[in-house]
Amino acid sequence: MNDQRNSPTAAAAKPSVSGSTDIYLILGDPVEQVLAPETFNPLFARFGHDALLVPVQVAPENLEAFVKTAFLAKNIKGMWITIPHKVPVMNVLDRYSDLARQSGAVNAIRRNADGSLEGGLFDGEGLVDSLNYFNMAFAGKKVLILGAGGAAAAIGASLVQPRPTGQVLEVALFDPTPGKALEVAQRLSISHSARVRAAASNNPEGFDLVINASPLGLNSTDSLPCDVSRMAPHAAVIDIVMKNYPTPLVNATRARGLHAEPGFEMLIQQAHLYMDFFGFTDIATALRHDTTCIREQIYPAKLQEELAQAQANFLQPRAA
Repeated sequence: MNDQRNSPTAAAAKPSVSGSTDIYLILGDPVEQVLAPETFNPLFARFGHDALLVPVQVAPENLEAFVKTAFLAKNIKGMWITIPHKVPVMNVLDRYSDLARQSGAVNAIRRNADGSLEGGLFDGEGLVDSLNYFNMAFAGKKVLILGAGGAAAAIGASLVQPRPTGQVLEVALFDPTPGKALEVAQRLSISHSARVRAAASNNPEGFDLVINASPLGLNSTDSLPCDVSRMAPHAAVIDIVMKNYPTPLVNATRARGLHAEPGFEMLIQQAHLYMDFFGFTDIATALRHDTTCIREQIYPAKLQEELAQAQANFLQPRAA
């Protein structure tokens, strides 16, 4: 984005609200950790779209009723979906993408012109692209995903997709809820040749890549999602928790001298997919070319400093 939208004035643009504003909601429980509003609202303003994204905390028992009722409002055009609603919200949709069907989860809903509700899923593709950004190899590797909720299922589904650069060797999912990881593993195994299984424990031994897609880390008192001391010397970690950076898992992994990154990049790398899905094609096109504007908005200052030094060390992240 090399035009005037990158000027200091444009960067400081604030969204305005009027009777003609299109409203988008991000549904979760909790929602204190969400970064989507501070990511997308400045983009709407910068590109001249009369739209606003607002966080809404909805309890699981009220989810279906809320979604159905909210979409009765003509100016509510779509929803971002976060923990713990990505799987159960499928019940209110009329259709969804193939990747969402395979995963059994969505993280976006739009109302189409005919009034139907359609779901999309972008978490997994964002995670895969963040792995590429940080030069974390996954082709031919064994991956442990901690958690078996909507984000974990999305990540697993994207990792097992055949790619020109190669496919993962194995994806194992662990979740303490009995049967939850097995259900996701069986669903993902149906359509793909990569081995997908439920792990018997959260032991990271023998895995090349560990992805924390569980809620552990949202609270400062949470225990580590796995025993970092048992990771292989070459193993890498992605922690998709985007709160309390650096998370205890990232800190503990780096203390061992291993490569560990937070999940902010996952959001950044899927931003253009959200924008395409909701019809903001001009924003999507710009983000495919350059995501610097949103990276600077949502990365914590400490992480921005790390990235500024990354070109000189072994990480060497790719240009967006």
